[in-house]
Amino acid sequence: MDRQIYHGDLNPSDLAQALLAEFNRGNVRAQILGQADNLAVQIGTRPGAASGGQTALTVSIQKVADGVMIQIGQQEWLGTATSLGWTVVAALQNPFSIISRLDDIAQDVENLQLTEHVWSIINQAVQVTGASQQLSERRNRVVCEYCGTANPVGEGDCIACGAPLGKSQPRTCPNCGFVVELSEIKCPNCGAALKS
Repeated sequence: MDRQIYHGDLNPSDLAQALLAEFNRGNVRAQILGQADNLAVQIGTRPGAASGGQTALTVSIQKVADGVMIQIGQQEWLGTATSLGWTVVAALQNPFSIISRLDDIAQDVENLQLTEHVWSIINQAVQVTGASQQLSERRNRVVCEYCGTANPVGEGDCIACGAPLGKSQPRTCPNCGFVVELSEIKCPNCGAALKS
């Protein structure tokens, strides 16, 4: 399962609508399920499509602190692989039959690139809002627990009152290096358990 976290003023509904607009046409259909801060977009080949094999995948879009987390499930592509296999068998029996299957081949290749196409649409929608995968300003600062002043991450002592900032420094996931809150028990980026 592919997972990315984007930081910024992002709305899961806007990203889901961008995917729906791109994929709910032609041989592919899309639908949005869920509510407000936790949506799923299902994308798949229309039943009885004129060309190509069947494929499907699910994109989960969930609101998290300072942004959204997007997960793309494993793509179901057995139907596409079967269609490509049938093309190979037909070409071996009659090389000229490949001409009649050009639409199928083109659709199958497009289906195999579905996950990359989804990430491309998500990245375009994220860029329009000015969001990114860079850490938000809140996570780039350490707040002094004594005076409430924001300090740069890594600062040893508070720039305002001089209090030590050791306990306030953020921690990172030992598995993927993502910056996590002290209260989190599971990494929101890779799902690994965090030691307290």
